[in-house]
Amino acid sequence: MKKIFILLFAICLTTQIFAADKLVVLLDWFANPDHAPLFVAQDQGFFKQQNLEVQLIGPADSADPPKLVAAGKADIGITYQPRFLEQIEHGLPLVMIGTLINKPLNCLVVLKNSSIKTLDDMKGKKIGYSGGSMNNITLKIMLANNGNLIDDLQLINIHYDLTQALLSGKVDAVTGMMRNFELTQMELNGHPGRAFYPEDHGMPYYSELIFVAQKTQAHDPRLSRFLKAIQQAIVYLKKHPEDTWKTFAKNHSELNDELNHRAWTDTLPYFIQNPAVVHSKTFMNFATFMQKNGLIKIVQPFTTYVALQE
Repeated sequence: MKKIFILLFAICLTTQIFAADKLVVLLDWFANPDHAPLFVAQDQGFFKQQNLEVQLIGPADSADPPKLVAAGKADIGITYQPRFLEQIEHGLPLVMIGTLINKPLNCLVVLKNSSIKTLDDMKGKKIGYSGGSMNNITLKIMLANNGNLIDDLQLINIHYDLTQALLSGKVDAVTGMMRNFELTQMELNGHPGRAFYPEDHGMPYYSELIFVAQKTQAHDPRLSRFLKAIQQAIVYLKKHPEDTWKTFAKNHSELNDELNHRAWTDTLPYFIQNPAVVHSKTFMNFATFMQKNGLIKIVQPFTTYVALQE
């Protein structure tokens, strides 16, 4: 009887020691190819290898994840670098712990058969945008880099109906389209577009998607293990793009179509090789840019924004 008790005690102790640590991760939006490494890490057992049990949740609103993380309702949130810098300015107790996509995905788009061949042709045109001061600043910088003034344009807030506004002729161009998604959507619908990329026209680089955590949890060991699993997943994803797509499509049947299939492949080049790396010079250069353009008032020290993971 004593031996049985000791054995049961040992089993219970072992179970406690090796029980997976739980993490709640809030996506920036509903599940889509931008989140491919997270689902690959889950499907291929990379989270499990890091002794993690990760729950991936899509929010009702893309603005929610950082706020919920700051309030302690989740462990990690995915958000956008420009929005993150604004939230730090407003006092949210957040810190960036890593990167998912370290380049912008948004772009300025016209129809391919449009008379607009270069940004010099934009003068006097109607430009649609989807809310937010960042889109306006991006457009302003891109045009100024080509000698045009934003005052020479008619700006129309079309909210989220970017593609339809362009196809209907309501506007001549739209800013804020995702180069890995909506451009393909237009092509598949028989209306190919021509894209102008912000980084080619005077905009500094910034990260489209980043990982944030509550400031007090910045060095929680679960976070570095999470990023290691994401790194494994990115390597695996790039080696097996078709196999990983098939698994994702099977698990998310509502997204199993040609558009998302192509977006899965088109997004691969944008995933950072090592999610735990944040380049301080690039990050601070963009923070300074936001300050100069009135999007934030103060540029904080790099260590205020970013907690580098060991």
